[in-house]
Amino acid sequence: MLNCTRPDPLSLLEALKPVFDLGTIRPVTDMSTPTNVTIDFILAGILGVDEKAQLLTTYIWQTLVWRNEFVSWDPEQCGSSWITIPRNLLWVPDVVINEFMEKNSAPVVPYSYLFSDGRVIDKMPVRVVSSCRLDIYTFPFDIQNCTLSFNSYLHTISAIYVNHSPIEKIVALSKQVMTSKGEWQLVGITVKTYIYPTTLGDPYQEVRFYVSVRRRATLYVVNLLIPSCFLITVDLFSFVLPPKSVDRSLFKMTLILGYTVFLFSMNDLLPITGDTIPLINVFLSLCLTMMVASLLETILITNLLCGSAHYRPVPRFVRVLVLQILGRLVLLSPKPRALEDRVIQNPAAGEIKEPSPVAEGREAPEQKGPLEEDKALQELRSLGRDLQDFHLQLKQQLDGNQGSEDWIQVGFIIDRLLFGLYIIFILVSFITMTVIWLQSYNIS
Repeated sequence: MLNCTRPDPLSLLEALKPVFDLGTIRPVTDMSTPTNVTIDFILAGILGVDEKAQLLTTYIWQTLVWRNEFVSWDPEQCGSSWITIPRNLLWVPDVVINEFMEKNSAPVVPYSYLFSDGRVIDKMPVRVVSSCRLDIYTFPFDIQNCTLSFNSYLHTISAIYVNHSPIEKIVALSKQVMTSKGEWQLVGITVKTYIYPTTLGDPYQEVRFYVSVRRRATLYVVNLLIPSCFLITVDLFSFVLPPKSVDRSLFKMTLILGYTVFLFSMNDLLPITGDTIPLINVFLSLCLTMMVASLLETILITNLLCGSAHYRPVPRFVRVLVLQILGRLVLLSPKPRALEDRVIQNPAAGEIKEPSPVAEGREAPEQKGPLEEDKALQELRSLGRDLQDFHLQLKQQLDGNQGSEDWIQVGFIIDRLLFGLYIIFILVSFITMTVIWLQSYNIS
């Protein structure tokens, strides 16, 4: 019990001088008695997350409370129930944050509260740059779970026993105090105490706070996802353009150029990390891939429409795979094959055989007709040969037209197949983003 000569702060400070001389040792009368240190903090701000360096930067108001057994006075005799003392004059527990990666750059508060019953309250702001294992696969709908582990750097549990304030109080005060509307918002805080064995036999204690923060995704949805969806939808509706009368390829090349410029301008919004590839990067790459594939398909369609008449007939495996299987899949049934013979032939109109010399000699005496009959026979023979040549040319032309129609049908089937894949890709992407977004807000 300290004795004050008069009830004023100067007398109390004079009485505390012997206590200051003992500031280098743990303030207990029996060294086997542990010092109970209560940890309390308020998360005042979430300053940022560095995905590349795997760091979380927060600003907390840390409070440590313990009892100094060397101090006790009568408030009425000394005139005050508490006094502020420079921190370097008292013993302060060596409680640190294990995840600390940089020096504390917050303003220094050099004083602590000392109460008449020996309680010491040490409050100080801390700018915590802590290591955190970040998972950005669901960026920008990700929730990061980082830890702040408090423990005595030197003392074991028999010397310093660390406990904490009620976690509900910490969470409520943190959400009440936090007024920053930056990229991150606090989801919740949980706590768990761990006891680790040591080689000295005395266990080691650690109080670990799990801090969950959620990224505000509105900025990324408005600046990244919605423009990408608009561009891919415009490319989807470009399939409606008729490739015969409109240069569809020029329109698609303009879209690809605009989308590439958009990705370069928005590249700073995407996270940079070598651990995992975010899902949004996969989505943007697939959008660009679909646009390039649609451009190549348009080039193929244009080539088939313009030059298929000079191509060979469609191979059998292409006919079976594309015209029959894929055609039925995209609801484009193959057209019926044209008949090989479209010119009706007279069965009796065979090639007129020329008589042999022997037969002519045998029949010569019997031929009584005029010379005009020989002329008519020659004319009929010439007309028959001309008809046969015309038939062959017409047949080749019909076969060429049928092969050209088959190649054009192959192009239309591929065009409709890619159109269906576009629709499936857009629907799957929209449903996936919606589900991930809702799940991120359902986690409390």
